[in-house]
Amino acid sequence: MKQTDLWSRRRKRVYTIIDIGTTGDYVSRGYDFLYVLAIVVNLTASILYTYEHLAAAYGPQLITVEHITVAFFTVDYLFRLWTARYLYPKIPEHRAVIKYAFSFTGIVDILSFLPYYLPFFFPQGAMAFRIIRIVRILRLFRVTAYHDSLHIIKAVLSGRRQQLISSVFIILVLMLAASLCMYSLEHEAQPEVFSNAFSGMWWAVNALLTVGYGDIYPITPLGKLFGILLTFLGVGMVAIPTGIISAGFVDQYSRIKRLEEYAREDDINFMKVHLSDRDSWIGKRVDEIGLPEGMILAAIHRGHRFLIPRGDVVLQVEDLIILGAEALEDDTHIELKELVLKEHSPWVGLAIRDLDISRQSVIVLVERNKKMMIPNGNLVLQAHDKLILYTQLRLSEADLIEL
Repeated sequence: MKQTDLWSRRRKRVYTIIDIGTTGDYVSRGYDFLYVLAIVVNLTASILYTYEHLAAAYGPQLITVEHITVAFFTVDYLFRLWTARYLYPKIPEHRAVIKYAFSFTGIVDILSFLPYYLPFFFPQGAMAFRIIRIVRILRLFRVTAYHDSLHIIKAVLSGRRQQLISSVFIILVLMLAASLCMYSLEHEAQPEVFSNAFSGMWWAVNALLTVGYGDIYPITPLGKLFGILLTFLGVGMVAIPTGIISAGFVDQYSRIKRLEEYAREDDINFMKVHLSDRDSWIGKRVDEIGLPEGMILAAIHRGHRFLIPRGDVVLQVEDLIILGAEALEDDTHIELKELVLKEHSPWVGLAIRDLDISRQSVIVLVERNKKMMIPNGNLVLQAHDKLILYTQLRLSEADLIEL
């Protein structure tokens, strides 16, 4: 049973490494960098190999680079299949593997290395397999997961996909209609150019999308008039998807700005607590610890992972828990400061009640020899005591003050 748990933990750790890494997980962040580097290096080697003088001079080195990067892609894909249960934790493992394998990213992942091995088994299809390798460039879409700016573009296109599909459908209908009309107007004058109903499709694409390639053009008066009308219409057609995407960016950035404004208005203060074996929360579920009203358990940092603090999560020794509470809604500035008493401090040897301290300040805790004490008026301060001071005064010095 223990061996099974150990194997499961290792498997989960592999998943956290190959998944997008968190800030504190340097191994996972390093793998992210290696992953992106392998994609860029592989594509660079493939492009350089198309230059004959480079292929003649550095062909073996470029092929070696491709060997190494393709092997990396293969191992990465096998790891992702092995850890698919953690990518889709709500479904059985075999279904999770199938779901990943037939997802867009799964298909791109397997096509990025599988055509490299197929010629060894089917030599006659080597040319076709080499063409399939072009799919490897789609692996760059994975890079969007590592950059928020690229993620915004993905979010805009995903959110506006229905409008974009509708606009593209309208453009395709107009292209077909324009091809049919131009065939009717130009077939007798240019039978070799507009030979059938679909021969004008290339011209319609040039006119509607304002490319203006110029290899096919009308010569009859009606054809020229129709071409002018279609060109004006094409300007509007191109503007439709452009306007949709632009509006999507405006909405996305407006939403981000509103979230930032709300965050400034409704501040939440966070604090971290490192659980030791002496804490009463050890061994308890999150829903059993009984946090005060207005306080939340925002996250649990365990090892190299951040856990969502669901009610059934059991707290363990060495957990670092992040607690959050609403900011104090008061115009008065309040701070907690730490003061360390030096050997010759005027407070050393005095009871707390005898201190010359502002009425706007209160000593909350006293740490002495790594023990925390709740102070009362009779407590006599000693050198090297650390005082936790609650104050409404602004102290310009650092958070840790030696007095």
